[in-house]
Amino acid sequence: MKNLFLGNGNDKARIIQEMVPGKQISLAHIIASPSPDLYERLGIDPCGAIGIFTVTPKEAAIISADIATKAASVEIGFLDRFTGSLVIYGDVSSVEAASVAILDVLEKMLGFPPAEITRA
Repeated sequence: MKNLFLGNGNDKARIIQEMVPGKQISLAHIIASPSPDLYERLGIDPCGAIGIFTVTPKEAAIISADIATKAASVEIGFLDRFTGSLVIYGDVSSVEAASVAILDVLEKMLGFPPAEITRA
């Protein structure tokens, strides 16, 4: 995604976002032992970990959800095919295994550039 900033200094700046064609994993993050408040806000049952992903093209979020649920014992907390967002949850080792599987398949089978999993 590319942000364009428009304005001449006298006007309020406008931001226009446009999608740039290509394959990208812009976020792959695991939260181990999230606070109970986070579970409540996401509307998911407390578990050991939450995995968060954002991918382009957006439809790859559907593929990622399928990979995750087949690779490990995780649940889908949120999937948005319009933004490319995916949230999975389960015990820490399952979320870790599912996350590694997602990145592996996207990179090796679908030609996505490599991405790193960040952790908190």
